[in-house]
Amino acid sequence: MAQAFANMSGIAVEAYSAGSAPSGKINPRAIQAMAELDYDLSAHQSTSVDDLPTDEPLDAVVSMGCGDKCPWVPTKQRIDWDIPDPREMDQDEFRVVRDTIQEKVTALLRKLSKESA
Repeated sequence: MAQAFANMSGIAVEAYSAGSAPSGKINPRAIQAMAELDYDLSAHQSTSVDDLPTDEPLDAVVSMGCGDKCPWVPTKQRIDWDIPDPREMDQDEFRVVRDTIQEKVTALLRKLSKESA
């Protein structure tokens, strides 16, 4: 969802979404939650951090609740958003997490835009 919000932002950004143990599929609740905002998440894929580009450090790597267990990815800044994994949440709780992610992505993109200006 974070990658989707970055794509929806209108800010020129190259965003990636990846996990340390990807399931190979997008959570149907995530697809439904994003469809409510007119975004088709079903076109996305579940990818691994091993597939991220590593030739240069990324501007920012955001993890969501993995703390010190996160895989290493070259980055200029590492940020951890302590957001609960909504995988087993009902749809209303899922929406709360979705909206939290949207707020955090928006704030981060504004910050990064100011830093690069």
